[in-house]
Amino acid sequence: MKTYTGKSIDEILETIATQEDVDIEDITYKILEEKAGFLGVGKEITVEAFTKRDILDFVYDYILQFFDNMEMEIELSVEEEDDNFYKATINARNNAILIGKNGQTLQAMNTVLKAAVSGTFKKRISTLVDINGYKEERYRKVVSIATRVAKSVQQTKTDAVLDPMPNDERKAIHNHLSTFDHITTVSEGDGNQRRLKICYSED
Repeated sequence: MKTYTGKSIDEILETIATQEDVDIEDITYKILEEKAGFLGVGKEITVEAFTKRDILDFVYDYILQFFDNMEMEIELSVEEEDDNFYKATINARNNAILIGKNGQTLQAMNTVLKAAVSGTFKKRISTLVDINGYKEERYRKVVSIATRVAKSVQQTKTDAVLDPMPNDERKAIHNHLSTFDHITTVSEGDGNQRRLKICYSED
């Protein structure tokens, strides 16, 4: 992140927006120091700030450097798919190896990237790394399974618990089932044993 100094927050944000060619709404900042001056003269504010473009660039450079260190060529694209959510798509010769058994290697990659991004920008930022569409296909599969289970819960009024799965897959199911009548979802467990419970609700 970069630091900027000016007489007011408005002045600083306008400077950043002009320099980075972004909208003011896309700027996140934190005040580091504020000097009142004497009788209003010499007032100075220093902030630490970043833009959405800074996040996109960081994610791209971080992943690219990782694979450069491995001397592995990849095709890489990074996009902001939703507010505060950034998706990186990778394609390589060794996609199966990068994904790993049951997606474990890919999941580890996602965990490391999320920690790096959030730590660098000191803010919780959602990221997702997908390799050759694996995650999208995985979402379709787990959502299909969850749909069948949810319909059974609606009929039997008996709660059901799915197998452990990563946060992003639980979120995909939660979003999908949020429109189902008499169905609520809640996550249970810790670490890699965290799983989704599909519950019957009279409401």
